[in-house]
Amino acid sequence: MRPLELLVSELDRESGVTRTLLERLPEDKAAWKPHEKSFSLGDLALHLAELPTWIPATLGHAELDMRPPGAAPQPRPSWESKDALLASFDVNVAAARAALVAAADAELQAPWTLKNGGHTLFTMPKGGVLRTWVFNHLVHHRGQFSVYLRLCDVPLPSMFGPTADAPM
Repeated sequence: MRPLELLVSELDRESGVTRTLLERLPEDKAAWKPHEKSFSLGDLALHLAELPTWIPATLGHAELDMRPPGAAPQPRPSWESKDALLASFDVNVAAARAALVAAADAELQAPWTLKNGGHTLFTMPKGGVLRTWVFNHLVHHRGQFSVYLRLCDVPLPSMFGPTADAPM
């Protein structure tokens, strides 16, 4: 199996598990935070929905500047509803999948740079960016989201095996 085919397969699995968790978000708890410094439940869900956009952004460009000098800051998405969240996630996953399917394996070796305000934060091969800053990042925040759900007494589905709520 080609490296990009493996990433497509992984995206399919991880996005399916992530969507299952996002579907469980109680809308009346979207503003809830476990700590004053934490994301709200809704903002964390929005971040999970946005993470797949890094796949086409990485494969389609050589760099990303989070705050380009002289440009207005990118607005952060704001909570609307669970339906809007899921629709956004589905669109973002479809675009991510299409970018992976269309890419050539050689692109995974091309350098990619993340900048902030014109300052280079790092440069690494696009394959490493996809692995670390997309897939690992998604799983990290999904784990965080599952803890938020547990703290809100929302039953958790199976993710990597049984849970107390889904013993399989």
